[in-house]
Amino acid sequence: MIPLSVPSIEGNEWQYIKECLDTAWVSSAGKYVDTFERNICDFTGAKHAVACVNGTAALHVALLVAGVKPNDEVIVPTLTFIAPVNAVHYLNAHPVFMDCDDFYNIDAAKTVDFIKEETEMRDGFSYDRATGRRISAIIPVHVFGNAVDMAKLKTICSERNIKIIEDASESLGSRYKQDVLHGCHTGTVGELGCLSFNGNKIMTTGGGGMLITDNMEYAQRARYLTTQAKDDDVNYVHNAVGYNYRMTNVAAAMGVAQLEKLPEFIETKRTNFEKYRTAIADIPGLSLAPAPDYADSNYWFYCLQIDSSIYGRDRDALLNDLAGKGIQSRPVWVPNHLQKPYKDCRHYKIERAID
Repeated sequence: MIPLSVPSIEGNEWQYIKECLDTAWVSSAGKYVDTFERNICDFTGAKHAVACVNGTAALHVALLVAGVKPNDEVIVPTLTFIAPVNAVHYLNAHPVFMDCDDFYNIDAAKTVDFIKEETEMRDGFSYDRATGRRISAIIPVHVFGNAVDMAKLKTICSERNIKIIEDASESLGSRYKQDVLHGCHTGTVGELGCLSFNGNKIMTTGGGGMLITDNMEYAQRARYLTTQAKDDDVNYVHNAVGYNYRMTNVAAAMGVAQLEKLPEFIETKRTNFEKYRTAIADIPGLSLAPAPDYADSNYWFYCLQIDSSIYGRDRDALLNDLAGKGIQSRPVWVPNHLQKPYKDCRHYKIERAID
């Protein structure tokens, strides 16, 4: 079987993890957690980083520190892994689903239209006219490593006091190359960004995540919440509800080693994308979804597009054929506004995501 994702463990992982075991620094304290956070800052250009047990935990805490409250609304894409939508639900807030664009990302133009046409400002915040709820945040997800068109979103979200929490779980290493965002990494454009180091990501800690931000107060609050909101280390005084969300030293040690190899991983992904594109160029009805030209993608996943009227078989037939040859593949997610927990939630002009 050729699996969909295989981590590459060819660097200093064994050496760094062995040091954790030899010194018994295996839990959430130890030098590698701090080192990993600093190195992520150096790589992405973010000023602060807070290591978490996984990307979903990072999203949950990011929503908390951004000020999302129960009964608020948070704008989300319908076409994404369900984790950011679930994180909104953890806070008893309501997702508002948006359509996707040509790169499988949230449709920035439609989102801007929604904000302009369907919301109004009251007391310094945006409110959804249809529901009366405050819209406190948006979670753009950089799907498959493709950068969201953040230039379209940033200005209006700033004007309307809608906090941007980027889900960059799939896009570590993707960077903008045009206009005011030139050189910015995904995850660093909004108020907060969230990364994932799950086993299938472009680099992994086995399981793990990271919250990144330029806002020191956000970072301090996130660090406080992810360590059980402990106000007194001796007497165990807690003045808020906290979470056991801190990354372990062992996982961080692996992350430090993986990050050292990340530029090579990205280059390999880009090379393989070109090989696949060339290989199917002469097969009628098949094409690889391109990356947006306003950014350099990390090409985390390759999305094969099928015109069944030309190719002669539909998606499921091709999936079964590949499986029969020992090649793992999977379809794009079911749109989240059609998922049972969220089928009654607000959504806006969703068309392309269900094509």
